[in-house]
Amino acid sequence: MTDLWRLSATDLAARIRARQVSATEVARDALARLDATNPRINAVVDHRPEDVLAQATAIDAAFARNENPGPLAGVPVTIKVNADQQGYATTNGLRLQKDLVAQQDSPVVANLRKAGAVLLGRTNTPAFSLRWFTRNTLHGHTRNPRDPSITPGGSSGGAAAAVTAGIGAIAHGTDIGGSVRYPAYACGVHGLRPTLGRIPAWNASGAERHIGGQLMAVSGPIARTIADVGLAFAAMSARDIRDPWWVGAPLDGPPAPKRAALCLNPDGMAVQPAVTDALRDAARRLESAGWTIEEAETPPLREPAALQAMLWLAESRRGMNAALHHEADPDASFVFAQMEALCPQPDLNAFMDGLQKRATFVRQWMEFFERFPVAITPVSGELPFRDNEDVESPEAFRRIIDAQLTQVGLPLMGLPGLTVTTGLVGTVPVGVQLLAGRYREDLLLQAGAVIEAAGTPPSPVDPA
Repeated sequence: MTDLWRLSATDLAARIRARQVSATEVARDALARLDATNPRINAVVDHRPEDVLAQATAIDAAFARNENPGPLAGVPVTIKVNADQQGYATTNGLRLQKDLVAQQDSPVVANLRKAGAVLLGRTNTPAFSLRWFTRNTLHGHTRNPRDPSITPGGSSGGAAAAVTAGIGAIAHGTDIGGSVRYPAYACGVHGLRPTLGRIPAWNASGAERHIGGQLMAVSGPIARTIADVGLAFAAMSARDIRDPWWVGAPLDGPPAPKRAALCLNPDGMAVQPAVTDALRDAARRLESAGWTIEEAETPPLREPAALQAMLWLAESRRGMNAALHHEADPDASFVFAQMEALCPQPDLNAFMDGLQKRATFVRQWMEFFERFPVAITPVSGELPFRDNEDVESPEAFRRIIDAQLTQVGLPLMGLPGLTVTTGLVGTVPVGVQLLAGRYREDLLLQAGAVIEAAGTPPSPVDPA
């Protein structure tokens, strides 16, 4: 029989619904894959086989009663450790939170359960979910399954590494500065940062997020196929009034011209030749499918990136310094110090001016998408970084954050972005980022499917 862990979520869901295989069989196969693979990559840091099998048994029982358990019925899905899952610690990679056990599911986790997903395990993140690399003093170091010398990305590095290695068909991630999009890129899979308000999220275990987090942080899916990204996105987006930012916008918008902007150097960012090659390759794939492609400049990203950092740090500084001191995670302490050095502390007027300027940038980008429904941009200016390169020196950190302009700049506007993997440079993945207007994830998925159909890296993989 086919190794079930190799199948896409779409295929698994169809087979389970057709009674070709039971949810329990899928769960046992997923647990076996986790046991065989996870010790080499440390992507899943908490899982309970008896709980997984109990969830699967309930799905099979629902089918036996001729009930519909949902579109993801029986599909194994992993959850990032910074989201509340009832009965599990919301550690966020912190020893300070190792006993912070959630009393209820966050809205995104509740939506996955309602869709019939089987929650397979909890995936690793750097301390405070702060980096594009994944290592902490509580759960340890996550490795990239394709090449352990490069980062698996972060902060959803455990999520991307797990799904790449066949540990679950879908992974939940979060993104405030690229934490879904970049791990997908680094691991050679696909990842969607949705529009602000699309996927409801809230952690009852913690305090309300500061305003920067409320405006920029989202949850989103990581998967090995674009169809699975779309399937997970639809399930995650269901209504939940606990998130006051949630918007019940249609998943499919009005028809739009098949026209895309090819943005090779957004706002003047430096881009390696291999990344430029990937961008032009993606454009050719779309053009071959009848799209019109035009090279164009993007609206601003550098100033939005600076304001994003200012808004995030302005309030994080109020409480995080004490937590950083008590956590004593060397990576987090170094990264936070570098970010503070690059971002002077604002006064109240600067903070208010930043919030005010946000509307200008949203307007400029939405006007851009009136002309180009989709934009093709780099995910990063560089191929995936050497693992933990950011903490080697202040100079390395500054180079890396410059290369991540498209990751940091986008969230200020609350816009959606989709990482589409396109190939490998040796053992190192490469891909592109697609952008569209607010609530137009459907356009991203349409374009992503065209690019995917012309060839993507083989997946899932056995860890190197």
